[in-house]
Amino acid sequence: MRTVRTTLVAVTAVVLSAALAAPAFAAPRGHGDHEATREAIEAAVKDGVPGVTLTAGNWSATAGVGNLRTGAPRSADDRYRIGSITKTFVSTVLLQLEAEGRLSLDDTVEKWLPGVVRGNGHDGGKITLRQLLNHTSGIYDYTEDAEFVRTYFMADGFFKHRYDTRTPRDLVAIAMTHQPEFAPGATWKYSNTNYIVAGMVIEKVTGAPYGDEIRRRVIEPLGLHATSVPGTRATVPQPSSRAYSKLAETTTGPTYDVTKLNPSLAGSAGEMISDSKDLNRFYAALLKGRLLPPKQLKEMKTTVPTGGPGQYGLGIAGVALSCGLRVWGHDGGIHGSQTVALTTGDGRHSVAFNFNGDWSGDAVAVVEAEFCGE
Repeated sequence: MRTVRTTLVAVTAVVLSAALAAPAFAAPRGHGDHEATREAIEAAVKDGVPGVTLTAGNWSATAGVGNLRTGAPRSADDRYRIGSITKTFVSTVLLQLEAEGRLSLDDTVEKWLPGVVRGNGHDGGKITLRQLLNHTSGIYDYTEDAEFVRTYFMADGFFKHRYDTRTPRDLVAIAMTHQPEFAPGATWKYSNTNYIVAGMVIEKVTGAPYGDEIRRRVIEPLGLHATSVPGTRATVPQPSSRAYSKLAETTTGPTYDVTKLNPSLAGSAGEMISDSKDLNRFYAALLKGRLLPPKQLKEMKTTVPTGGPGQYGLGIAGVALSCGLRVWGHDGGIHGSQTVALTTGDGRHSVAFNFNGDWSGDAVAVVEAEFCGE
């Protein structure tokens, strides 16, 4: 069950916990008329998602509505909050910095951020930058802190605190009030704190905020005109739809408009905004080697087990679909928004889509339909 609490915690339905039980086929399919994909997004709306926008290659489709009050449809050009897909952008910048010789992924966190990851058993001197990026650091996830959940994911707290600004140090400090999940390198567990720290490292190395580096190194060179790092800006640029949440641990009850919020609560773990065309362009360029040298791209795609069907690399996940095809990408959730962006290893077949509700919808079915459907 997807709840508002799990939306920011992300890599969720598709990339790492998909139960893909269908039989494997001899060859990948899914390049036809996209009829299976259209049916899958319409099924998501029947399941309760207000609306869906999707782009695969030159083909786009929408279903449902972008505004429950007016009934206005979603647009193929909708911009939306992409949540943890932000992590792939952050990892790309750190890998570029490694390629430039400005840092090593085997550097410790302590080297770059003395004293920041320390307390209750956390020791930044024993955690490497690589372990941040592949979630093997053991650092506690601040979004699982009970007070943080009450403040930002439950209705009463959200409407009181939706415009609060939280600094990266604030968020890491929350994590440091808890014990680590495990010793660095011992196993795998997704933690948003890892990427808050990674964003801080980018700023320490470059002297510029991580968002400025993403704009300079990725957004501008690729011409991602719908993509932004909003910082503390509470609105989503037009064209865009409204975003809806239950703001509860259940999938029933009232539906709230949560479009406006200060995304600093997600920071470099999940604050970015984009659209489906830009996400496809980004992942295709990344996997074709346009953003990273071969050595760094190989590092990014070197995965660790997650305990599920997916494998996690450095800010990117690889998952084998039912038709035998392996795809790469990420998914992301934040209040009122669930996004998936996946691309084949050669960068030639991409899909990106967004649900503007965070409590329902089968994202796995959409992915399977696009890549493996008749």
